[in-house]
Amino acid sequence: MKMRYFFLALALAVIAVVSIAGFRGQHSTKPPFEIFPDMNYQDKVKDQQPSAFFADGAASRAPIPGTVAEEMPAQGDYWSTGKWDEAHWGDGIPVHDAVDGGRPLQIDAANMARGRERYTISCEVCHGAAGDGKGITSKYGLNGAASYHTDQLRQETDGQLFDTITNGKGQMMGYNYNITIDDRWRIVMYIRALQRSQNAMLADSTTEEQAQLDKTKTPPPAPAAAPAAPAPVGAPAEPAPAPAAPAKPTGSASIEKQTGKFSFNENQF
Repeated sequence: MKMRYFFLALALAVIAVVSIAGFRGQHSTKPPFEIFPDMNYQDKVKDQQPSAFFADGAASRAPIPGTVAEEMPAQGDYWSTGKWDEAHWGDGIPVHDAVDGGRPLQIDAANMARGRERYTISCEVCHGAAGDGKGITSKYGLNGAASYHTDQLRQETDGQLFDTITNGKGQMMGYNYNITIDDRWRIVMYIRALQRSQNAMLADSTTEEQAQLDKTKTPPPAPAAAPAAPAPVGAPAEPAPAPAAPAKPTGSASIEKQTGKFSFNENQF
């Protein structure tokens, strides 16, 4: 009795499977009945299709200004690569007008301040505030950060420094993903200022600055007095004369200070 129900259920299952499978591949004007649609139908926007969601009615959106798709080749000029051509590094800051309402890229105090800010955020932790490679990471065992004050890095072109910031070098990772191109050039400006600050010459300053530096110099110490000749043997030592008491003027006195001279009247006190 139980086997009868089993075979009956099995027969119904076979009929159902064969009936469903038998309709596959047939054409019909009615919506298909799918047990496993496999995500064939989704609420998504297809390429080049209209859409009522956007005001212009287009589903496909234009790229964001200033962005480049991964499959597109990067712009190959000096501003974006640091190279004049495939074989030569460039030198100098690529000055240009403002882009997208930003600040014009030129060597001035505002761009230098921006470069210092970006350097402090992204570079100082390893390279140090003075660019000597002694950032906070050196205290935790991460040594090897380059010092900008070596002859090798002082002689590198601006394009090489820009490329290092962009693509990284050695243990350093590249920062092209989170530092804009103009800000990388501003960091190069500030690195040059750091190098100049630690390797400056007196001839680099103006005449007024040199005069100010002369005023702050510490005068050399006075030469020591020659020792007095010893008294002849057997001669009685002459007592040193008592210092004469200074004559006290009547009525006024004059006092000399390092900053100048002034006088006062004793009768006022």
